Amino acid sequence: MPKILSTHPLHPRASAKLAGAGQLVIASGLDAGTLAKEAKDADVVIVRAPLPPVLFEGAWRLRAAIRHGAGLDMIPMEAAFAAGVLVANVPAVNARSVAEHVMFAALALLRNFRVVDRDLRTKGWLAGREHANANSELAGKTIGIVGLGAVGQAVGHIAAHGFDLKVVATTRSMQPAPDKVGFLSIDALVEQSDIIVLCCPLTPETRGLISRERIARMKPNALLVNVSRGPVVDDDALIEALQKRRIGGAALDVFSTQPLPSNHPYFGFDNVIITPHMAGITEESMMRMGVGAAGETLLVLANKLPVNLRNPEVVDHYRRRFPADT
Repeated sequence: MPKILSTHPLHPRASAKLAGAGQLVIASGLDAGTLAKEAKDADVVIVRAPLPPVLFEGAWRLRAAIRHGAGLDMIPMEAAFAAGVLVANVPAVNARSVAEHVMFAALALLRNFRVVDRDLRTKGWLAGREHANANSELAGKTIGIVGLGAVGQAVGHIAAHGFDLKVVATTRSMQPAPDKVGFLSIDALVEQSDIIVLCCPLTPETRGLISRERIARMKPNALLVNVSRGPVVDDDALIEALQKRRIGGAALDVFSTQPLPSNHPYFGFDNVIITPHMAGITEESMMRMGVGAAGETLLVLANKLPVNLRNPEVVDHYRRRFPADT
């Protein structure tokens, strides 16, 4: 029976979908050695944690690495290509979850939720209520979205139609423009936005995109919300801006180092909301991602190519490895 290795437990519906098609095994650890060892006899790997390149060197039966989600940065594509392993993902299925998290984080920052909650609990009713004088509304502000894929479009739709925000965006293609979205260059977006939301993938072009220079261009009360990947932001520059109160605050769900060390400076700011890379995780999105990943897995096990194949250039190599396939 084929072995399906998953880095994490799957939603019950996803596990049920795979029942009978293969033996589903959950990795006993996420370190490189354990993953490489347990993938040696795997036919498919379902990915929710970074895979080490060495995994692909010894996994002689491995047909596909299926991303439980959209971002492919957890899969070393060059190693997968060299090994003739198919890579697929499940795009867009957690876009609504991430977009709702963005609005939650922006509202929490504008309403000073962290200090209100803390002072209400420790100092009393009036101390918590006092912070309301500095609260601000979402309506009428400009939200700038960096990256207009499924997540960026969902953020823009909720922002424009649900909260009456002006929506601007920057993206590689710059067209066509979705309803109620205006395009700007990255520098103009940074300068004009009250809330900057990072929804872009991590690529060589986006690494360090929110640089010291661009942070310096932000409005004094602007908020930065990062639901993309940590390295998109220059951490040292953002920490300095927060220390000098150069910007209004930040909501960070992703970090250059994960888990974030408990003594990291970000934890010391009242105007910074930290979440543990969970923006896209809800009961509903876990079901959609799991079922989607299971569906792609079943196609591979049935000798078919995944619907969301992300490295078509490897297909010839794959067919040489598995000549009975498509």
